Order: sequence, then C-alpha cells, then structure tokens
Amino acid sequence: MLSRLRFGWRVLRLALKMLGALWISIHTYSRGDQVRRHAVTRAWSRELLHLAGIEVRAVGFPADTERPVTLVANHISWADIFALNTQRACHFIAKEELRRWPVVGRILANVGTIFINRSDRKDTHRLKEVVLRLMMQGETVAVFPEGTTSDGRDVLKFHASLLEPVVAAGGEVWVVAVRYFCPAPSREVHAERRTQAAAYIGDTTMLQSLHAIFAAEPVIAEVRFLEAIDCAGRTRRDVAQRAEAAIRAVVCEP
Repeated sequence: MLSRLRFGWRVLRLALKMLGALWISIHTYSRGDQVRRHAVTRAWSRELLHLAGIEVRAVGFPADTERPVTLVANHISWADIFALNTQRACHFIAKEELRRWPVVGRILANVGTIFINRSDRKDTHRLKEVVLRLMMQGETVAVFPEGTTSDGRDVLKFHASLLEPVVAAGGEVWVVAVRYFCPAPSREVHAERRTQAAAYIGDTTMLQSLHAIFAAEPVIAEVRFLEAIDCAGRTRRDVAQRAEAAIRAVVCEP
C-alpha cells in the first residue's frame, strides 16, 4: 500500500519536473532548432511518465520521426499526450480551456499546442491555416477525435468536425491505438492484463489519477501504430470512420 509520505514525495517530484518543463519551454525549447526541440520533447515525455510509474511500449511505429504527419488516436488519460510524444513530438489540438490551467497551460502554449474554441465555428478556418503551416514546416499534429476521455474498454464516437483542419490540410494521417496494461495477478505466468488505472474520466482529480497509477504500477502505456491514411480525395467523415473502426478493433480485443 502506498504510504502518504511516499505518495507526497512522488507527487512533489512530478511537480518539480513540470516546473522544469516550464523553464525548458521558455528558454531551451524556443531557442533550439527543430530536430533539437523534437528530441527534447520525446526524452522529457518519457522521463515524466517514468516518474509517474508509466513505461511506454511503442508497437509498429515507422522509424522516421521527422516527416510531417498527423496522429489520430483514442483518448483515455492525460498520459496519452506524453506517450504519443515519446514517439513523435506533436502539436496537439486541444480545447481552449486548457490554456487557463496553472503552469500546464503555459507549457502547452509554449510548445505549440493548437487551442480550439469549440463554440466558435469560425475558429475552424483559423485552425486549417495553422495546421497547414505546421505541416509545411515539417511538424506533426495530433488530435483525439472522441473529444473527451473514455475508460479504455471501448472507443467513443469520433467527431469528424475535429478532423476538418487535418483533412483540409491534406497529407497523411497515422492511426494509433492507445491501451494500458499492468502485470497479471498470477506470478506463475508472465502475462499482462488491461488496466483502467490510468483512465482520467468524469470527476477524477489529478491526485486521484496518480494514486491509482502508483497503486497499479508498473503500468505500461501501449501506443500501437495501425495504418496510414492518405487524406487526398477523402472527406473528414471518411477518415473519422476508418480511423474509429481500426482503433476499436484493437481496443475491444479480449
């Protein structure tokens, strides 16, 4: 059982890591070239998850880490962002409310997160221009089309509207399934079982989420590359339905 003292110490280490990220985002990140920025993002994301008791397992990801693509994935936890970032340094499309989060909002803004005001339809046009510019600069964009998190047992409906800026910009979409595992109870069999410890849903607080992860660790965040979709000649609905079906087939596996 995790003692209060140990839990508090681990939370403090994570908080210090986040403050370090704020410093990096203001000074080191903004001044580095593209390759350096991407390398810093991947390494820092892996270190943060390690402190949180989560290790990343990437399956099937192409070796090319710099070619501009768009990642489309299911959404379970706050940890999804960092797990994807260990493989591709991403500019995430996120709701405007996140910009106002203390410390985290500033970090997200500094590293190029694309904030969207869902109540303003005119914002879609601005997003198209931003996404296209990022792709032309060789950057990777990422989006969670469910629009919210699930418990990881199934995939929520993908909102095609969230893919509009991505599809309009053309290019290639990489479909990625996110799943979380922890060791099976039996010590005789080296097996894993799916876990909901990392699920960040409903009224769950960050402290509650961290406590659940610490109690279940080691937790493995699996990011599995499924397919690449060429958006040329496709509608946003086509891309959304194809990505949703591919991810659901993996997420709902026994």
